[in-house]
Amino acid sequence: MNACDIALPNIKALKPYQPGKPIEELERELGIRNIIKLASNENPLGPSKSALTAIKKAAQELTRYPDGNGFTLKAALADYYQLTPPQITLGNGSNDVLELLARTFVSPTDEVIFSQYAFAVYPLVTQAIGAKSVIAPSRDYGHDLDAMATLISDKTKLIFIANPNNPTGTALVPEQVEAFLQQVPASVIVVLDEAYVEYTTQSINTIEWLTIYPNLVITRTFSKAYGLAGLRVGYSLSSSDIADLLNRIRQPFNVNSLALAAAAAALTDRAYINQARQENAAGLKQFELGFEQLGLVYIPSKGNFIAVDVKTKAKPIFQSLLQQGVIVRPIDNYGLPNHLRISIGLVAENQRCLDALAIALEQTI
Repeated sequence: MNACDIALPNIKALKPYQPGKPIEELERELGIRNIIKLASNENPLGPSKSALTAIKKAAQELTRYPDGNGFTLKAALADYYQLTPPQITLGNGSNDVLELLARTFVSPTDEVIFSQYAFAVYPLVTQAIGAKSVIAPSRDYGHDLDAMATLISDKTKLIFIANPNNPTGTALVPEQVEAFLQQVPASVIVVLDEAYVEYTTQSINTIEWLTIYPNLVITRTFSKAYGLAGLRVGYSLSSSDIADLLNRIRQPFNVNSLALAAAAAALTDRAYINQARQENAAGLKQFELGFEQLGLVYIPSKGNFIAVDVKTKAKPIFQSLLQQGVIVRPIDNYGLPNHLRISIGLVAENQRCLDALAIALEQTI
């Protein structure tokens, strides 16, 4: 028996996620040392001291299962956002919650709307269910909400909006998003994916919209600005009705004990978040100036990464950077074959990347 013969067609059609090789393996394979990784939108500062302290304390109880309800972290999030714990769903990263939303509300006969150049998880979870992806054309590499609104039909069950958007870094102003919400039927769930929101300075608190739009779900994560990517903890904020449904299919121990403790401690560490935001803003400026000196056009970003047009196929440039010990992310799988997405690192890492990019361009173009 061939397992593929009996697998669901929509699952067979999926392309597995291809993670990058570990730094240690690349150093051995390439025969080089001191590789820097600017490929996965990670916080270069390392975790906060408060998170590390919480992890050390929680490690004493590793023989115990995690709190399946995440009581302490939910209480901390509820207090922080002035919500109630029943409005919160925890996930093994926010990706986990995005999948829960699709599994809860979407059937194979339904449609899911998202934008061109939007986060790769949206089409993945849609195809895994066997539903139809409806892709709205982008506007300036970002979301065109007017175009998305015209695509809503009786079959639409879910709409994904990433703000800021990965991999392009574009961002909508909150007024645009709220105007869109007012057009969406109450029977359609709108997911506002705010994984990078801590890097922005938006003036409107989108959490307040939850009392106005019961079909709105906001997802956030501790993987980016909070520096806890290795622990995989994200969450959604919604009506208690939506959260109740998500928690019915959520695995009871989907967030581990160390992640629960670290996230609760990191949540209120404003000094760390402020430092992360300042370092990121400086790093973005450093890359922007560097790209301009190299004669390259970039997409202005509100995240902790920046996409740059290298004026040729990006894969050879990516390989040249790799040989020089710099890992970035080609994004041809998003339909941007000439772009590289580069995560913001420390000042020295950013400069090393720019220097390596100059060499790669000279060798390739």
